[in-house]
Formats: sequence, structure tokens, C-alpha cells
Amino acid sequence: MPRQRARAATVLSGALLLLVTGCASDNDTDKVKTIEPATAAASPAVSNPPAGGVVTLGGPVSATVFDDDTDTVVMLTPDARGLLLLPGSVSGMPPGTLSDVPLRTVTLPGGVAALSAPRDGVVAVPAGRAVVRVDLATGDTTSTAVDGDVQAVALLADGRMAVGTAAGEVLEIEADGTSSGTVSGLVSVDALGEHDGRVTALDRRQSSVTEINFDDDRLGLALRAGDGATNLVADRFGRVIITDTNDGELLSHTTDPLMLHQRYPVPNSPYGVAVDEKTGMVWVTVTGTNEVVGYDLSTGIPVEKHRYPTVRQPNSVAVDSESGTVFIASATGDGLQRIDVTGH
Repeated sequence: MPRQRARAATVLSGALLLLVTGCASDNDTDKVKTIEPATAAASPAVSNPPAGGVVTLGGPVSATVFDDDTDTVVMLTPDARGLLLLPGSVSGMPPGTLSDVPLRTVTLPGGVAALSAPRDGVVAVPAGRAVVRVDLATGDTTSTAVDGDVQAVALLADGRMAVGTAAGEVLEIEADGTSSGTVSGLVSVDALGEHDGRVTALDRRQSSVTEINFDDDRLGLALRAGDGATNLVADRFGRVIITDTNDGELLSHTTDPLMLHQRYPVPNSPYGVAVDEKTGMVWVTVTGTNEVVGYDLSTGIPVEKHRYPTVRQPNSVAVDSESGTVFIASATGDGLQRIDVTGH
């Protein structure tokens, strides 16, 4: 069709269709060629002072998101503290006053693995064989038991959740906690994104991105996502953006249909990724050089607009879309960095 051909013309070569619609059996999954999941490169010692200001946290952070509804920076720690909540009002504070901002702590059960994208002031956290929903305004938590080892969660608009497991299943969980569907056939589900009711899953062991069809409990289209995809974010522009850490690339997909739209080199181990939902700017952390880079994807090829030195091991990044402030968290305990981006 002309529309599809026009889109395909903007794609750099390398997209490979992996799966067709349908469910794979356990035996089929056992035969799938897999790789060792990619990880962020170990960062060197910081050679340039981090841009902006830094908040001392007293420990490492493994994931970071920003909730626009409650104006909160949400950080997941790999230790017993669980979630750290920081008021987004720090976006407008002078750098020298950041250490005076009080952190709120939400204690979580063991087995925490990742953070969902926030929705309506709530964030969901995989926690072993359960999902913990956290009300960011109050800190109250609600736990939902799940039949599987949870690795990823996406909160859906109608109160449902898409829940990804280490066994390669995506479960449809209703607002009351009951399971209403299961899509099987992936090797593992390491990240989930949602836009306009369309759910996509990242499988790090296959380095693939796949449509999830809950209407008929089947996998949809799937594409190879380089040779070492690690993180995924879906945005309001209908894009699914992935960091390919092994190949050093940024991949941008459309979702209707799922199609690779842009592929761009990002050397030195790109890892964390976030989107400014107001401007569409894509922010990528580069752990090999302790940097964060802002890309404009609005034209036919990504254009680098910003590059800043960061705290050591910048494994996660989040954006306050209202102000354009970028937050980068250190996975080695060097704190939370805040950069007030000019020209937002």
C-alpha cells in the first residue's frame, strides 16, 4: 500500500520480521535462538562535573520515572528502601538548595524489578509474583498476586494492567485483580509500553519488540530490535523507542502498524531512555562516557540537540515534560542529577 511504502522508505536497513500472529507452544519457545540479555556498560570515573545540580540519595537507583499528575520524581532502589519520591518542584530550585529537599520513602516487598510508566498519579512495581500499585500522592500501596514472576507492567487507561513475566507471557489483569487473558510465545518480557490501547513488549533474550493482542490472546507483529535491546518507552506520539545497547543504536518504531521508522547510531553503550511528552525530545543515557543526549526525532533522521555530562553510571533518566527538566539517576550511588534544559 502507498502509505506503508512511504513509511518503509524512511527506515534504515536491518528490520527483520521474527514472528507472525499466533501463539507459540512451549516446545516452539524452547527452540528459539536467544542471546544473553544486554546490560549497561560499566561507567568510568567521572571526568567532567555533572551538569546542573545533584541530590544526594545515600544509595544506588535502578529505575526512574516522572509523574506529571503529582509532580513527582519516582526512583526505584535495589535495597530495602523500595521507592524514593522527590517533589517535582525541585525543577525550579537553585542547584545549591537541592540537598535540602526531603525525600519520601515507600517500603516495598522483595523482588522489585522495574517501574511502570505512571498513569493518573499511580505507578506499578513488579515485585516477585505480585504487582504493587503505589498512589504517589499518599504513598498508599495495593498488591495484586500474579501467577508468574513479574518483570514488567503497563497501566492501561481503563484500570487494567498488562503484566509481563520471566516465562515470556503477557497477562491481562482486570481492575479487580482477576486475570482475563494470557498471551504466550515470547522468551521473556522485560519491558512493556502502551499507547492508545496498543501494547508492545520487549524481549531482551530475543532482542525483539512484539505487538500484544489481548482481543484474541495472540502475539502480533514482531521485529528484531538490533542485537542487544535493553529499554523501551512508548509515547503519546505513537512511537515505541528502544535503546540497542550492544549495537550502540537508538531505534524508533511506529505502532500502527508496528514498523521500524528510524535507526540511529549512539556510541558508548546507550541504555536509559525517556521522552519529553511536550516537545517529543528523546533523552538517552550513555553509560560508557557518563553522558545524557537529547535527540529531536521529528525529521527523517534523529538530530542531536543536547549533550551533558552526568553522574557516574547513568542507568536511568526521566523528564518533567512541563518544564523540560531532565533527571538522571546513578546506579552506583552518586545521586540524582537535575538539568534545567534551555530552549525547552
